[in-house]
Amino acid sequence: MLYFSRWKALATVAFALLVCLFAVPNFISPQTVKSWPTWAQRHLVLGLDLQGGSHILLEVDTNDVRKQKLETLRDDVRRVLRDAKVGYTNLAIRGSTVEVRIREGADHQNALTKLRELSTPLGGILAATGQRSLEIADAGGGLVRLTVTDTAMTERIRQVVEQSLPIIEKRINGLGLVEPTIQRQGIDRILVQVPGLDDPKRLLDLIKATAKLEFRLVDMSMSAQDALATRPPSESEVLYEGKKDPKTPLLIQKQVIVPGEDLTDAQPGFDQRTGEPIVSFRFNTSGARKFAQVTQEAVGRPFAIVLDSEVISAPVIREPILGGSGQISGSFTVEGANDLSVLLRAGALPAKLVPIEQRVVGAGLGQDSIDKGTRASYAGGALVVIFMFVTYGLFGLFANIAVAINVAMIFGILSLLNATLTLPGIAGIVLTVGIAVDSNVLIYERIREEVRNGRSAIAAIDAGFTRALATILDSNITTFIAAAVLFFIGTGPVRGFAVTLGIGILTTLFTAFTLTRLIVATWVRATRPKTVPI
Repeated sequence: MLYFSRWKALATVAFALLVCLFAVPNFISPQTVKSWPTWAQRHLVLGLDLQGGSHILLEVDTNDVRKQKLETLRDDVRRVLRDAKVGYTNLAIRGSTVEVRIREGADHQNALTKLRELSTPLGGILAATGQRSLEIADAGGGLVRLTVTDTAMTERIRQVVEQSLPIIEKRINGLGLVEPTIQRQGIDRILVQVPGLDDPKRLLDLIKATAKLEFRLVDMSMSAQDALATRPPSESEVLYEGKKDPKTPLLIQKQVIVPGEDLTDAQPGFDQRTGEPIVSFRFNTSGARKFAQVTQEAVGRPFAIVLDSEVISAPVIREPILGGSGQISGSFTVEGANDLSVLLRAGALPAKLVPIEQRVVGAGLGQDSIDKGTRASYAGGALVVIFMFVTYGLFGLFANIAVAINVAMIFGILSLLNATLTLPGIAGIVLTVGIAVDSNVLIYERIREEVRNGRSAIAAIDAGFTRALATILDSNITTFIAAAVLFFIGTGPVRGFAVTLGIGILTTLFTAFTLTRLIVATWVRATRPKTVPI
């Protein structure tokens, strides 16, 4: 156990030194680090509890998801019956079902067969259960009821959360905010933490906006006031222009000329004539073709740019727009134009998100946590160093060197991973110091026992490292399993604690059985001791 070939000794030292070097950027000013190569700019990120910031917990609006699901189902029923040339009446959403009445004389059985094709087996992990997306019931008298199953609705909510995560990430990154934490919690919730952001209002407005953009024509068949006083045409609805105060009602056709999905880019800018902030946009090929066709046919008519059922602006089409690009103006501020462009680039959320928890951690509280955590770490580390040196003398010094390198390697690995360090993470590092010292204590006590059994100094040291291996492995593996369980089941700060603890156990095993052994082996080779100085 005490023999090290030259290449093995060099490899051990080189590996430990390389890992420790990754921790260096944390102790150098950010301005200096920015001039380094990109691969060398990795560093630890302080968590929300250490540098302050915004914490927002969002929940998917299940009513909105259910409404969308039922509206889609209603449209699918209409399409299926029309394609099958089956007459029907009273197609409507009632509660949590879609009802339709098949006309007398129509092929009732054929209609049922076609509608049952809409009920598909659920996929993913639910595929083996045989559950389906719809329950279709013949209520008699030609009435058919289609109900979305609870399992299908839960699966749809899960999909909405998965689809929302990358969109939220794009929106936050578009604001230039760094190192956000965006993760799902449970089935229908999303946690957003942005360190360093003191005012969450703008962030919350940006996140929860559905950002469903549509280009529609304004209905000129009657005025919006008449539509409000009587009843708007079935193919139109009254929307309000949100930038004006009081808000102006407009009668807008329901038919969407170009959906927001056809946008490929949106950038903030300034109108060259008026100097007002605007948002320039560009369509893909399909969107450009549809937009060009409509603007050619509707010259002189106003069209509305609608965002989340609110009219941003309603300019008049002066000439055909054939280039596939245009601009949105509407008395924007510079910040408002930038936010809108971020929303449009990131895309629309699949459903509404409702904030259920919102808090701000002040930078002062974060600094206080850092100060207290640092003092606790220094105090704990100093006591450990003193204890090891007093109890084991020279071998205690060897253990202290190994523990110091162990901590440096933990910071190096965390920096390499660009991990977020939280207060529980600091606690995990402090606990790792205790675990590392415990491994050395087991080795040294085993050496003492071998000396008492009459072995020579070198034989006792060799036997101490060899026979303590199984005990140290057992204790560290069980602790690592606990850390893994905390990581996969826990959330937020609990996972931060689990990460530092897990990494600390791996570096402890390396330093205890490789680095400490190398230090002791080098000392033994140099001094050839007759007694063990413990």
